[in-house]
Amino acid sequence: MEPDLSQLDAYLDAEGVDGYLVDAASADSTQRYLSGFDAPDPFVTVYTPETTALLVSALEYGRAKTESRADDVSRLADYDYRPLAAEHGSGAAKAYVVAEWLEDHGVDSVATPERFPLGPADRLRDRDVDVAPETEDVVTEIRARKTPAEIDHVRTAQRANEAAMQAAAALLDEAVTGTSDGDDEGGDEENESDVLRLDGAVLTSERVKEEIEVTLLRHGCALDETIVACGAAAADPHNRGSGPLRPNEPIIVDIFPRSKATKYHADMTRTFVKGEPTEIVREWFELTREALDAALDAVEPGTTGRDVHDAACDVYEEAGLPTLRSDPTTETGFIHSTGHGVGLDVHELPRVSPDGGELEPGHVVTIEPGLYDPAVGGVRIEDLVVVTDDGYENLTDYPIDLQR
Repeated sequence: MEPDLSQLDAYLDAEGVDGYLVDAASADSTQRYLSGFDAPDPFVTVYTPETTALLVSALEYGRAKTESRADDVSRLADYDYRPLAAEHGSGAAKAYVVAEWLEDHGVDSVATPERFPLGPADRLRDRDVDVAPETEDVVTEIRARKTPAEIDHVRTAQRANEAAMQAAAALLDEAVTGTSDGDDEGGDEENESDVLRLDGAVLTSERVKEEIEVTLLRHGCALDETIVACGAAAADPHNRGSGPLRPNEPIIVDIFPRSKATKYHADMTRTFVKGEPTEIVREWFELTREALDAALDAVEPGTTGRDVHDAACDVYEEAGLPTLRSDPTTETGFIHSTGHGVGLDVHELPRVSPDGGELEPGHVVTIEPGLYDPAVGGVRIEDLVVVTDDGYENLTDYPIDLQR
């Protein structure tokens, strides 16, 4: 994958700086994107319109030469880092080395990501390197336009995501209604209530999350956390969920894994009810599916993220339900934006929200309307799509069914 960095070239030229400098581990998506290298510890990348160069430890030198997309790879040891560190300390020594390394590459001035570490920036300035933060989201805008290879990475991660969602749904399918009691974790002998049970034990949010994580690992993906939230907990869009799952209540399952090989994310949400949904949950589910379809119909090149968000809001507001567009202070109804970009970060540009800009081919975005009220629970449906030359391709191939 060779990204088109002409927009970055134009930015550097307009700002009159020689290069773009990143000092971070590859967990930083800008570092991963520009360097093409995966390393757990911080390393330095400088991009210029003529070359991409890496400065790494001896430990990573061999891999960086073979795995990165850099034109040139140097070691800290090539610039006598150890003797300098013994004399001046590690921070100052690294500044000496980076400044000399930049000079060798003809770089006297650099732009950096806005969150570039302050200490290294100040030390480089002390070594007469002109360092200025880039605040226009140039690299994140470039990252938002995915290459065909990147879209395939997201598509592959979404296939793993679908397998994990099916594993979660299968547990709900197998579950039966029982009662909690004092012998169950989280049970209360004085407050027995209906819960879902599986193989004689209470089915919990934690048990479903475990099944999701194991399934993802088997498909080459992983995640740090996921959402399996039931009932009132599902009324908080980012409540991860915990404890027993209950029949006849909405259960939001939101999975956002990352491929271990490519580092690209996927994202999908479904809402399930094991048993009989209430009439209001059924109504909310149908409205949310209608909002999803309306938002999808609005996705095409040249439209804006705001236009897509407005299409979802229109459905809810016409049904008499509040949105943040109609009431910025509402705590119930549609209380978040319609979507976001997905790639090396699970939340990145473009925005599908009131401040969302123009959509372009190659943008990968979620469409995820939802409704929330602690007295009812929550309902959310989320698909992942890529903007194409004449509309969109839905990267999600998983049914939208409420009742299990």
